[in-house]
Parts: sequence; structure tokens; C-alpha cells
Amino acid sequence: MAFDEKLADRVRQLLKDKRGLSEKKMFGGLAFMLRGRMCCGVLKDDLVARIGVDSYEKALKEPHVRPMDFTGRAMRGYVYVGRNGTKTDRALKKWLDRSSGFVSGLAGKSRR
Repeated sequence: MAFDEKLADRVRQLLKDKRGLSEKKMFGGLAFMLRGRMCCGVLKDDLVARIGVDSYEKALKEPHVRPMDFTGRAMRGYVYVGRNGTKTDRALKKWLDRSSGFVSGLAGKSRR
């Protein structure tokens, strides 16, 4: 499964100053990790935004947003944002800020 390289490059540019940023190929796409935790990703031409369970229902009411359900079952706390929802850098940055803000509030992952 391929992912939108242009969208991934835009995400990279907007997150480049975040401490602890790394990339990992996962779920047939590309995930962006902050301090070992998934923050967001790109799957096909969708942005995957990790926003947390508390923000999930509200986010689903926004345009171009749908549940992340690549396994056939919705993953609460994660949403897909369609291409029209990330068309501008401002719109994309809004989602990246939400995702990185959520992940920043989590404890860092310990290394084994």
C-alpha cells in the first residue's frame, strides 16, 4: 500500500523542529513518532491524526474527517483526515498541532 509522498514531505517540513521526531513505516504507510509515540501518519492520501479519545467524537464532526478503521474496526482516538482537509499548510498544521499536543502530554516510551 503506497502513501502520498508529497503529503509526507509537507508533514516532515511542519514537524521538523519537534524534539524526538522520527519516522517509521507502519500499517502500509508512514508514521511520524514523537519520543517513541505515534503522533500522526500518512496512509494512501489521508493524514492519520492521533488526537486522543477525549477529542475523538468532536473531531468526527469536522469536514473531511472519518474514523480510522483500516482493520475494519474504528480505532478511537485516531482519525483519517481526507485530502481536502489538508489542502493548505494552515489546515495541515492545525491537525499536526492537535496530534503533537496530544502526544506531548503522554509519557515517553521506555526503551527495552
